[in-house]
Amino acid sequence: MSTSLVVGNMTGSGIFLLPAALALYGGISIFGWLFTVLGALFLALVFSRLSRLIIRAGGPYTYAREGFGDLTGFMVAWGYWISIWSGNAAIAVAGVGYLSVFFPVLKGNPMLSALVAIGAIWLFTFINTKSIRKVGVVQLLTTVIKIVPLILLGTLGFLHFNKEHFVPLNLSGESGFDAITATAALALWAFLGLESATIPSDKVDTPERTIPRATMAGLSIAALLYIASTMAVMGIIVPADLQHSAAPFADAARLVWGEWASALIAAGAAIACFGALNGWILLQGQLPMAAAREKLFPASFARVSKQGIPFLGLLFASVLASVLVSFNYTKGLVQMFSFIIKLSTLSCLLPYLFSSLSEIMLYLRKKKAFDRKRLVAALCISIPAFLYSVWAVTGLGHETILWGGTLLAAGIPIYAYLKLKKK
Repeated sequence: MSTSLVVGNMTGSGIFLLPAALALYGGISIFGWLFTVLGALFLALVFSRLSRLIIRAGGPYTYAREGFGDLTGFMVAWGYWISIWSGNAAIAVAGVGYLSVFFPVLKGNPMLSALVAIGAIWLFTFINTKSIRKVGVVQLLTTVIKIVPLILLGTLGFLHFNKEHFVPLNLSGESGFDAITATAALALWAFLGLESATIPSDKVDTPERTIPRATMAGLSIAALLYIASTMAVMGIIVPADLQHSAAPFADAARLVWGEWASALIAAGAAIACFGALNGWILLQGQLPMAAAREKLFPASFARVSKQGIPFLGLLFASVLASVLVSFNYTKGLVQMFSFIIKLSTLSCLLPYLFSSLSEIMLYLRKKKAFDRKRLVAALCISIPAFLYSVWAVTGLGHETILWGGTLLAAGIPIYAYLKLKKK
């Protein structure tokens, strides 16, 4: 179930929409995928090592706080929380977009689309109020179902592969390095969630063994599916057509097998989105609960139901996600989705930046508990993970960085209030 949480949260709306966004750059985007896989591998190793050192709920928040202190812990929790509920809004919108294949009325009625997206948010919020195990069962089932389209196109799709679609390699008009940087930043959205198994670690049996194995297994499965299926789609659809496709996997299936396959892929994509929404709604309650227990979020976020569910955190974040959908429903779906995923990615990179250096900070602060061999191993993993995270930030653009910085700064007065109240 922990592995399915990782795969399920990673294999969400991103992979089913990214081929169209990456088509603007052409075949060189494959190198962006490879760099992202490498960076994600180092980040997964970072979280695997930290999960053995710190066996407490909270994931990146807990690791950053242990390494850098309360202020960093709060900013990481605040940024990650923003990333989760804003990302949930984007995932719900993408899921409704794929449902429009079966219900065309959703395409021409923005208000109805927004209401269905909000309804999906609250359906999975209700599921998450029951129990962690029920959430895990739903996540396991949706993960199995939604990887079927990726496997089909990532294997049989290569029978219809046209290598001429990759000539010229770079269609963007930018330098090769700039094109790879931009595509790597976009591809990172599909890898957000690689740390998912670390957050509810207090609910996992033998977490020091289960979480590292689930993290590495989940990343490996998702990376293989991503690269194979993206290459297949780019090899099936002409680049000029792919750039304007609202459902690239469904369109590729239509070209290869016909309308019935398009409907099957669209169903798999919708399940992928809503399965990811289920897993991320779980995390939107668990993370503020962990911060509240450490007096870095309002105490009400630490209250749990009889089933051990942080009820207020779930409800409040779902309200914010619903508000975000309702305020933006008049915009084009693709434009809103693109902005929100960049904002969500930036908010997630802050936890990645600090978590990547936390083990080194723990060594410097608690030298007696570590040896030099462990420090060398930490340096070999943490420094590449940190540098990759910095590089990824540069590919998100000035507007995203400005909005992300503003939202992060909005949390500082809350931190100051909590500190004054504590004194």
